Amino acid sequence: MCGVPWLRGSCTGCATPWPVRAPGRRRPAPRSSSSRRARSWRTTTPRACPPVSAAPLASPAPRMRTTKTTRTTRRTAPTRCPLGTRRREKTQNPQPDGQRGSQLLARQLQDFWKKSRNTLVPQRLLFEVTSANVVKDPPSKYVLYTLAVMGPGPPDRQPAQISRRYSDFERLHRNLQRQFRGPMAAISFPRKRLRRNFTAETIARRSRAFEQFLSHLQAVPELRHAPDLQDFFVLPELRRAQSLTCTGLYREALALWANAWQLQAQLGTPSGPDRPLLTLAGLAVCHQELEDPGEARACCERALQLMGDKSPHPLLAPFLDAHVRLSWRLGLDKRQSEARLQALQEAGLTPTPPPSLKELLIKEVLD
Repeated sequence: MCGVPWLRGSCTGCATPWPVRAPGRRRPAPRSSSSRRARSWRTTTPRACPPVSAAPLASPAPRMRTTKTTRTTRRTAPTRCPLGTRRREKTQNPQPDGQRGSQLLARQLQDFWKKSRNTLVPQRLLFEVTSANVVKDPPSKYVLYTLAVMGPGPPDRQPAQISRRYSDFERLHRNLQRQFRGPMAAISFPRKRLRRNFTAETIARRSRAFEQFLSHLQAVPELRHAPDLQDFFVLPELRRAQSLTCTGLYREALALWANAWQLQAQLGTPSGPDRPLLTLAGLAVCHQELEDPGEARACCERALQLMGDKSPHPLLAPFLDAHVRLSWRLGLDKRQSEARLQALQEAGLTPTPPPSLKELLIKEVLD
């Protein structure tokens, strides 16, 4: 104990520091002049130093000021529980039926998508202008666009092709616009020009426009099944194939018949069974004239399956007669076809002998 009074915050004898306020605390509000005078009078009053023990002198602990703070909620991260505890919580707190059902439905949809991802085939056709040639046929001159029609099927399969000029596209657009005003309002078509129709820039621009035009028509179901669109793709091919078959150019006609059959298979939903049956008749005649009876018989069988057991078609008896002759030539079973043909003749539905496929093919009028 030094016994020396304290003056202005420190002991004059042992230099013991006055307790200072803790760092980080707010400075107290200023006091009035009377309180400052009273505080200065109290600090100047001599006070005795507290008794000192034998232990080394330590500074007293700072006084803590209690302040009023606003209560805030803190979001703490969830603690990770062990695996066993998590499993026990799942068994103790089962999920609601609605949540469990939604998870089950999502899992079933995922399984179905995984299974059907490799089996679902898109049915939309793709069109690409592969060439555009300027044809001079005095006194007219036009550009002939060749389009490749690519649909679902093996990637190594040769795509079907069609050759059309601007007037063919314009006729299709005009007919569809007359029948389907609503769907055709949003489909654009390249306008006709009076000059510079044969420049490379104009031909390239029209080629891209024709591709988009056909793609838009195929995207609308109402337009996709229109008879005019079916005629645009198939009818010119059938007419040229029929003309070549009548003139005896069977090899050239065979390529056109095969191309027309592929087009009808890719387009789907034909207007009726007459054109597919006529196409199969052309294929059978060309294969038979080119000494390929196996392919000709296969075409006859496909046509008979297509007709089925419905009301007799005008081409039923000619297909049955051709199937009997080709089966006898190949040494295959022909009893079922003979029985059906005999039943038709006894019922008076076909003459004896029936007309051949070639005769009907020549007499058929395609319109």
